[in-house]
Order: sequence, then structure tokens, then C-alpha cells
Amino acid sequence: MLPSASHQAPDDVPAPATASCLLQSADVTAPLPFYDIFRPDRPVELDLGCGKGRFLLARARANPEVQYLGVDRMLPRIRKLDRKVQRLGLGNVRLLRLEAAYTLQYLLPEHSIRRVYLFFPDPWPKRRHHKRRLFDAVFRELLWTRLVPGGEIQIATDHLDYFAEMQRQLRADARFEEVAPMSRSDEEQTDFELIFRGQGLPIGACGFRTRADAGER
Repeated sequence: MLPSASHQAPDDVPAPATASCLLQSADVTAPLPFYDIFRPDRPVELDLGCGKGRFLLARARANPEVQYLGVDRMLPRIRKLDRKVQRLGLGNVRLLRLEAAYTLQYLLPEHSIRRVYLFFPDPWPKRRHHKRRLFDAVFRELLWTRLVPGGEIQIATDHLDYFAEMQRQLRADARFEEVAPMSRSDEEQTDFELIFRGQGLPIGACGFRTRADAGER
């Protein structure tokens, strides 16, 4: 799999993007040539379910030394976000249209991601649909194997039941330790978050990092 935009590693600050940053492939079962796309000497952060990209764009603009991969399964969203990235000249962003867990399991190398952002995932609120939720034991295993030692996951959601379940699972897993939820600027709040905050709804947020001294379970 190769990015449609040039992925030549810059010497210093990422150069303005001049073409699409959407990663294309004829075979979605093949792993990404990760270290051809991303510089190994700079961190990579993963925005799962990046949506319209409000958070991703603000974060990438504020941190040009960090490389970002945004993943979303909705093709219209990804295409629109790709055009925004090009207009802003953000050479440190790549985009992928795939399902989140599939991306982690099949496309990314082990211990390659410094931070995962999971903001406002689909809560599948009906009990009979809970099995469709992204966050479960398999997903935690994927986090453990794809995050670098000491790597983080940052979570935010308006669905407090789902939030409590994600937090409970991570607190019960000895491979992770709780850290403070990240502070995000107004520009880094997602589109969903702006809606929920505008309605006065509470937002649950937490952070966890992998324990360097924890063995696999």
C-alpha cells in the first residue's frame, strides 16, 4: 500500500502537501509500508474515527513535528478531509478509509504508535447491539501491541455508560495505567463535541498508557 501523495521524508518541518494524502491500495489485506510513509525518528499518532477532522487538523497544525494518521470508514468524510489537508498544506497528515479495529490488526506494525485518540466512538446504545462496540478485550489487545511502550490512548465521549465501561476495562487491565485526560483547545474539540457541549451534556474523558513493566496477558 502506498500513499497517493508523495511520502518523501522531509529534513525538518513537513513540507506542504501538494497532492492527496489519502492512502490507496489494491490489497487492503497487506500491511502498510509504515516506515516508508512515516519517518521512524518522529512520533506517529492515530486518530480513530477522525470524522470531519476538526480535531485532527487543529492538532496537526499545532504540532508539525508529529506525524498523524486519521482513519474513518466513511468515504465522503475522508475525501472532504483530504481536500482540507491539501488546502492547509499539512504534510504531516495521512488518511485511511477503513474500519478502526481492522486497521490496527492488519495494517499497522507492532509498537509503532505513540498515541491513539478515540473520541466519540459509536456507542451502539441498545443492549443487544453492545457486541458491535469497538472497545472490547480484542481491541485492548490491539492497543497493547500497537502502542509503543508508554504509549497512550485518550478517550472522550458523551455516552457515559460506554465511557464507564471503557474506563472499567482499562482500569482492570494490568498492562495499562491511568493518566490525566489531555487538555484540548477549543479548536481541538470535535464536531460532535461542540454539539453535545452546546446542549449542556456532560463529556466523559480519560487517558491511559501502556505500562513498560507489564507482561502480555
